[in-house]
Order: sequence, then C-alpha cells, then structure tokens
Amino acid sequence: LHARYVLNLLHETRKHLKQLPNISHVSTCYSEEVTVCGDLHGQLDDLFLIFYKNGLPSPSKSYVFNGDYVDRGKQSLEILVILFTFLLIYPKEVHLNRGNHEDHMVNLRYGFTKEVMQKYKVHGKKILRMFQNVF
Repeated sequence: LHARYVLNLLHETRKHLKQLPNISHVSTCYSEEVTVCGDLHGQLDDLFLIFYKNGLPSPSKSYVFNGDYVDRGKQSLEILVILFTFLLIYPKEVHLNRGNHEDHMVNLRYGFTKEVMQKYKVHGKKILRMFQNVF
C-alpha cells in the first residue's frame, strides 16, 4: 500500500481513537456473539484463519482485539492496516485494545520498527512516528 494511503489511514484512525474513552465497554446479549482475539504478533495467516472461522467484522459480527498485533512476525503492518480499516468501517463492532507490544521500545527490540523501515524506505520514519502516535 502506498505510503500516502497508510499515513491517511493512520491519521483517520488516530482521529477516531481520540474520540473514544480509555476504557471500552462491550455489551452482549444471548443472541449476539463477540469474538475475542489477541496476540497476533505479525502473523497475518492467523488473522485470516480467525476471519475464515468466525466471519469478517460486520454489523452482526463484533470483535475485540486484545493487542500485541505487532512484532515477531513479518506482516505486522498489514495486520494493522486491516484492523484499522475495519475499525473505521465498523466503529461499533470492532474494538482494539493496546498491548505491551504497541510500545516504541518493544517495537525496537522485537521487529516492528525494522519491518516498517524495510517496507517504507523513503517514508518509514514518518509512518513509524504516526504508528507510535496511534498506539
């Protein structure tokens, strides 16, 4: 995805998240289901498997993602692009919690910083700063 679109997505995601409270309350009833996921750690295939088994986020399919989206795997950036896009499309059905891997120092140690810089050589620093701002 071109850097311009990534930066635009990050800007819109940040704008949306700033409007939300620090704590999300997700309510269910007996007829509704909420899928809770966590620790994707850059494994895009795991996210695709979750969507295959449970369906894509939609008005009738809510998700809570409990952080640790990045580091270790090779497709952290793609996971965030997908999750942020679903968050903006379905803001009432997609909830993103921050994990300890959504931290600048942890990203330096476990690979997300390197991944972004390799994928976006020209605009990598700007994209990385914006990711940190969103986190």
